[in-house]
Amino acid sequence: MTQRKLKSVVRYASIDGDYLQRRQLRKGANWTLLWGLGVGAVISGEFSGWNVGLASGGFWGLLIATILMATMYLCLVYSIAELSAALPYAGGFYSFARYAYGPFMGFIAGVVEAIEYVLTPAVIVYFIGSYLSTILPFIPQPIWWIVFYALFVYINTLGVKTTLKVGLITTLIAIAVLLIFCLAVLFSGKFDPNMLFTASAPVGSGIFKALPYAIWFYLAIEQIPLAAEEAENVVKDVPKSLTTGMYTLLALSIVVLIFNSGIPLEITTKLGETLTGAAAVGVSGAPLADGFKLIFGEGIITNFFTFLCLFGLIASFHCIIYAYGRVLFAMSRAGYLPTRISVTNDNGSPARALILGGAIGLGCTFLISILANNANLGPALLNMAVASAVISYAIVLSSYIQLKLNRRNLPRPYKSPLGLSGAFIGIILAVIAFLACFANPDYRLAVFLVIGFIALAIAYFWFFRREGLIAEAPEEQIALTSES
Repeated sequence: MTQRKLKSVVRYASIDGDYLQRRQLRKGANWTLLWGLGVGAVISGEFSGWNVGLASGGFWGLLIATILMATMYLCLVYSIAELSAALPYAGGFYSFARYAYGPFMGFIAGVVEAIEYVLTPAVIVYFIGSYLSTILPFIPQPIWWIVFYALFVYINTLGVKTTLKVGLITTLIAIAVLLIFCLAVLFSGKFDPNMLFTASAPVGSGIFKALPYAIWFYLAIEQIPLAAEEAENVVKDVPKSLTTGMYTLLALSIVVLIFNSGIPLEITTKLGETLTGAAAVGVSGAPLADGFKLIFGEGIITNFFTFLCLFGLIASFHCIIYAYGRVLFAMSRAGYLPTRISVTNDNGSPARALILGGAIGLGCTFLISILANNANLGPALLNMAVASAVISYAIVLSSYIQLKLNRRNLPRPYKSPLGLSGAFIGIILAVIAFLACFANPDYRLAVFLVIGFIALAIAYFWFFRREGLIAEAPEEQIALTSES
């Protein structure tokens, strides 16, 4: 359906004079805080999740998959850095797709972003609860879920500076733990290159199957543009934080992949098979914590560092709560969701959106706990974030190409050094990563769940929201001005 036809089926509603005044975010984020936001959102993926790719593709397969996905993310980061400077609005991917393709595709981009950012904290808090239950087994895991959601949603309502400072602190602690681990592996003499190759798989199919797991090294760095309206200098701060954050994660992913995979870890499976090295790391639920235990043995030092590993999960949990709050805020402000969700509090935070997303996420956590014993449904729900992410990447990179070719007059204070070629490469890799989800049985249901949720969202938009959009919302206003 063309953009012109779509304009004929959407309607814009009238608003009160103080509508936008009651939906104001506040500036206060410099590039360092934004860097912490982007890296913090991803950092839990450096602690676990990625390692399952060793079982799917072996070390070489996961290494090549990591390089390919790093290339995709570099193409994505440079493209959205240019778009963020040109369209500095809180909607992120929604605002880019809305400007490029109209309200319908903008809504789809916002929906897949929301799936990723609402579901990911639900998954993370589930693991936080599992982690803490080993330390304090007398406290039921659901108590931890409720406590962490309540605490970090509350912190996110205190204003952007407080939110991002907490994110930066937890992120720096998590990075320090990763670096200490790698140095401990190196200087303890535990690193053995031969351990890297105990996990093996056919290189071609192994690379393909490992792609979704390699994404865990970088998933959610793309949320930084959601802070565009709160950045002190969006033209400089957002591109700088995106690019420096991506290179930080690239360096961390390589050292973690090599040093965590190259230790003589031993794990005995339920079938009685003893795995060593990368093969053992590939089935570990906590590869970094197991590595600390191997290096330091049982004792207070291991317990201390194992506790600090929790900060990797906390950093991502906290930072992604920020992200879903801004996605829901922007889509509500523009009328794609009920407008009362986007009212901000006295601190300039979208408290209602944060609470709503937290309630949905907490419900998903309880659902995860119910489905976790099912070999297919549990992992599928966990991996919806990956499936929705790669769909959103294809949409936004396509939007970049569309705007580059057809909106040449759009001011671009920052330009991607990769240009159109980078966007094309990024789309190709995103499509391949999407197809790779079907190569993993645990991912297939995730893809179908995402597609089903998008279908339900389209029905919701068509029957309930398409005649109630808000022309005065910044993302809508700039798009309508360019279309007139």
